[in-house]
Amino acid sequence: MSDQHIEVDVLVVGSGPVGATFARTLVDGGRGVMMVDAGPQLSRRPGEHLKNHLAYQHSHERFGALIRGHLHPLSPPARVAGLSDQLISLDAGVATYAVGGMATHWTGVTPRHHPTVERSQAIPATEWDTLYGHAEALLNTRTDLTENAISHQVVLDALTAEYAELADPYGVQPLPMAAQRRTDNPRLVRWTGMDTILGPLADGDTDAFLLREQHQCTRLVPATDGSRIEYAEIVDHITCRTVKVEASTYVVACGAVLTPQLLYASGIRPPSLGRYLTEQPVAFCQVLLRDDAVPIPLDDLDPNVWIPVSPGRPWHCQIHRDLPYDDMVTDPDVDTRLVVDLRWFGLVDPRPENRVCFSDTTADVWGMPEAGFEFSLSEDDRARQHRMMADLRRAAASLGRYLPGSEPRFILPTLPLHIAGTVRMGSDPDTSVVDPHSRVWGVENLYLGGNGLIPTGTASNPTLTSVAMALRAANGILASRKQPSTERRAHERPGILVPR
Repeated sequence: MSDQHIEVDVLVVGSGPVGATFARTLVDGGRGVMMVDAGPQLSRRPGEHLKNHLAYQHSHERFGALIRGHLHPLSPPARVAGLSDQLISLDAGVATYAVGGMATHWTGVTPRHHPTVERSQAIPATEWDTLYGHAEALLNTRTDLTENAISHQVVLDALTAEYAELADPYGVQPLPMAAQRRTDNPRLVRWTGMDTILGPLADGDTDAFLLREQHQCTRLVPATDGSRIEYAEIVDHITCRTVKVEASTYVVACGAVLTPQLLYASGIRPPSLGRYLTEQPVAFCQVLLRDDAVPIPLDDLDPNVWIPVSPGRPWHCQIHRDLPYDDMVTDPDVDTRLVVDLRWFGLVDPRPENRVCFSDTTADVWGMPEAGFEFSLSEDDRARQHRMMADLRRAAASLGRYLPGSEPRFILPTLPLHIAGTVRMGSDPDTSVVDPHSRVWGVENLYLGGNGLIPTGTASNPTLTSVAMALRAANGILASRKQPSTERRAHERPGILVPR
C-alpha cells in the first residue's frame, strides 16, 4: 500500500537532457511538471555537468576516474556458454543514476543526423531543420569552442588537405559542441548539463516545476482496459516510502534500456519493446601530432574536429580529446599536447533480433527486471566497419604517428553509450513502440523520450536528435491538451501538488 498520494499535472521520469527538454517546454507552455530521478543530485545546481568544476577542466584522466564511479552496469556478465562468434557482447552497457543522467559527464558533441543516411522519416523532412535549430539553442551548441587553439588548427588543416575530395557540407570542419568558453575566464569551459536546458527552472523560483532526487519510478499502473495510465508507483529512497503519483500526462525518458525496463515491469509490452536495438561500433586510436611545424604552447586547448556522415562514408569522425577508455595508454613521458584521439563511429542496420530483454525471475540491484542483451552484426554491418577502419588509418597517417600501444582497434561495444532503437518511433504499432508524436501506441497519456526512440541506424551522436524529437512531442502535448473535467479542475492546477 502506498504511504502517500500526490496528484500532479505532468510526471516526467528521468532527468537527462531529454527529460529536461520535456519539462522546460511543458512548463513554458503552462503545464505543471514533477520530475523524478532514481539517483542523487551530484552538484549544487541540479544536473550541472561535473566537468565545470575547475579540478577537472584540464585533466581527462582525473575526470574519467570520477565518472567511472558513477557508471552502473546494466546487465550481469554473460552466463551463456557456447555463444556464436557472430554474437557481440554488450555486457559493458552502463547507466548513470543521477540527476542530469549522462549529461553530468557527456562529451557534449551535438551533430545533426544526415538527412538520408541517418534521419528518421517518421517525422516530416520539412520539420527537422526547425526542430534542430530549437534543440541547438536549448543545448547551447556552437562550433567555436577551440577555434583559436593551435592544435585545433593543425589538425583541421592536415585533414582538410588529406580529404580534399569531400565537398561542403560534408568536408572536414569544427565539431559542434554543447559548450562555450566562459567570458570571465576564457581558459575555462561551461559545459552544457541538464541545468542549462532547464534554464530558470534550475533555480527553483517557480511552483510549476518540482524536482525530486532519489525517487525511483518502479511501475506505471494502466487502467483496466490499458488505454491510459492511472498512476505511477514511486519509491522515495530517502524516506523508504512508496508514493502513488496520479498525473494527467506521463513522460518516461530514462534511457534506452531503463525506459523499456520500466514499461516491461509495468506490463506494457508491445511486440517491438526492446527490439531493433542499435549500437555504434567504434574504431579508435591515438596519434602523436608532428611537432616540427608549429610549436604548441603549454596552455593550448584541445582540438575539436569533425568529418560528418555522408552517403559514401556512413561513419562519423571525431578528432579531439575525451574521457579516456579503460584501455587507453597513459605514458608519463609523452607530451600530452601532441596527443589526439581519433574516434570513428559506425552504423549498424536495425534488426528485430537485436534486442534488450528482461527477466521475469531475476531483479537487478534496483529491484527491476534484470536486463540482458542479444546483439550481432550482419555481413553488411561488418563490411562497413572494415571500410571505416581503413579510413581511420588514412586520417591517422596524415596527422602523425601512432602513440605506442594505442594503435587502431575496435573498442569494447557499448562504451560509446549510444544504444538506440529499443522503444522506436514509427507508423506501424507492430514494428514500433511509439507513434510519430512519441506517444505509446494505444496508451493515450503515456509519452516516451530518448535515444531509444531513434528507429534508424545512426553513426552520429544521438543527443541532439533525441532532444529535437522531445521538442516535437512536448509541443504536441501542449497543442492537444483537453480541458480538464470539473471534478479534476477543482484540485489540479499547474504547479500545485496535493498530498492526500
